[in-house]
Amino acid sequence: MKKRFTAIAALAVAAAMSLTACTQSQNAAPETQAAAETAAQGSEDKAEEPAPAPAPAADAVSLKMATGGTTGTYYAYGGVIANILNGKLGSLQLNVQSTGASKANIFLIDDGEADVAIVQNDVMDYASKGTDLFEEDGAIESFSAGAALYAEVCQIISSGDIKSVEDLKGKRVSVGDAGSGVEFNARQILNAYGISFDDIEVNNLGFGDSADALKDGKIDAFFCTAGAPTTAITELATTNSINLLGIDDEHAAALQNDYAFYTQYTIPGGTYKGVDDDVVTVAVKATLIVSDELSEDVVYDLVKGLFDNKDAITAGHAKGAELDPAYAVDGISVKFHPGAEKYFKEAGVLQ
Repeated sequence: MKKRFTAIAALAVAAAMSLTACTQSQNAAPETQAAAETAAQGSEDKAEEPAPAPAPAADAVSLKMATGGTTGTYYAYGGVIANILNGKLGSLQLNVQSTGASKANIFLIDDGEADVAIVQNDVMDYASKGTDLFEEDGAIESFSAGAALYAEVCQIISSGDIKSVEDLKGKRVSVGDAGSGVEFNARQILNAYGISFDDIEVNNLGFGDSADALKDGKIDAFFCTAGAPTTAITELATTNSINLLGIDDEHAAALQNDYAFYTQYTIPGGTYKGVDDDVVTVAVKATLIVSDELSEDVVYDLVKGLFDNKDAITAGHAKGAELDPAYAVDGISVKFHPGAEKYFKEAGVLQ
């Protein structure tokens, strides 16, 4: 009952904002999105404006696509996907909805109020197993993976002499909003280094508040799971000297052994002012999920359409550049929908 109320409440908010594709320019920083999505299930960075969608074909299958808040990447990226695929695929018509992002989106699919959604792959892992964010709700088995889309990078920002994750012990550290996906990422990463929340002074702050607190000397470091570069960090680095902490191969392997949804990720040098060298860390992935009620043909057309139209999607949103079949199946710990599995087998990235 609790999860159904949550989903219906999220849909009620989204209904007034439901569009064939988003048509407004959204320029808010990622912390605005994080504040609006109190559970932070989908840390998203700056949004971009897609063009209006073409009119649907008369016989197109209509799909409701749950994304995130209107200032976040999920909403803007979903709008671009809808605009491109609605124009290219006569078989489908995607209708984008603004929602509370990952956790809310899984509930919407489970309640039959959405057909397709963008979520973090770690959050969908929790949902499929009934753990962490879904421990009180239990396992949800009504959805399958479609394709991983782009990286949401686990970034650890510090100041002063804190140059490694080991140095965080005994320090004041923001681990994201309480109960958020970021908080679970922080706990898991610290545990891999033998550090618990009892070993640090925990602060529960969103991205913007964390950056401000570091700037004001109120904390020593913070965790941020979002696409890199992230606006809050970029702005902080323009006024303050920062360190971007890496996660070495040994600890990354330990994380991946315990949590299959993590992948290694390199943040290129120069991404942030004053951080000139490449930094290797881990990432989760923004992932397209689909309802198990959808047919194999519908999901096959949807997934194939993404990769066949990568260039057009990239022209509408920079995250489109990360579309890649091999990347799309790596770090996915839940079952693929038969339609997605069919495409990836044809692409040679699944056996």
